[in-house]
Amino acid sequence: MEFLNKKQKLIVGILVSIMFIFIGYYILNKTENSNFIELEEEIIDNQEDVIEIEKEDNEIVVHITGEVENEGIVRVDKDSRLVDVIEEAGGTTEDADLSKVNLAYTVQDGQKIYIPNAEENIEEYINEEAGEGVIPEESKVNKEKVNINTAKQTELETLNGIGPSTALKIINYREQNGQFKEIEDIKNVPGIGESKFEAIKEDICV
Repeated sequence: MEFLNKKQKLIVGILVSIMFIFIGYYILNKTENSNFIELEEEIIDNQEDVIEIEKEDNEIVVHITGEVENEGIVRVDKDSRLVDVIEEAGGTTEDADLSKVNLAYTVQDGQKIYIPNAEENIEEYINEEAGEGVIPEESKVNKEKVNINTAKQTELETLNGIGPSTALKIINYREQNGQFKEIEDIKNVPGIGESKFEAIKEDICV
C-alpha cells in the first residue's frame, strides 16, 4: 500500500474535518430541536391552562329542577337567559307550564330554579328577588345549606362563584387536612379569599 503524499493527506484531513463538522452540527441541531419541541409542548400546555381558566371564569353554574328532561347542574355562559338553561337541560317535559316563567330572565351563578308543572298553583313560589316569573327552588322550600365537609363536587358547584376546579380543591383539602371545624376554615383552600368567602358564607355549614 502506497503512502499518501502531502497533498493527499491534506485533502483527507479536510474531508475528515468537514465530516466532524457535519456530525457536530447534526447533534447540536437535534438537541436544539428537542429543546424546541419541549418548549413548544410547554407553551401549548400553558395556553390550554389559560383557555380553561378563561372558560371557567366565563361560566356560571345553575341548578334546574322540575319539568325539564334532565334535572341537575347546568353550566352556561355568563348573561345567559333562562331559555338557555332549559335548553342545556334537554328542554321541558310535556307537563311544563312555561306561561308562568320569564324565559328572558338573566340567570345568576349558583341559582336554583324550578320549572313548574301545569297542574301546580305556582303563585306562592314566585320570588321577586330572582326576577319576575322565575321560580327558584329555594322559594318553594327552605333552602338547605351546603355542608362543606360532606358535599360532593356537584353540590359545591352550586355555591356562588365556586367552579369545578375550586370545588375539587375543597374536596382535596379536606381529604388531606381533615374536616373543616368551622366555615371560616374554607378560606385556607387555595383560591378562596375573603371576598369569595363573603359570597358563600350564608350558604355553607359544617
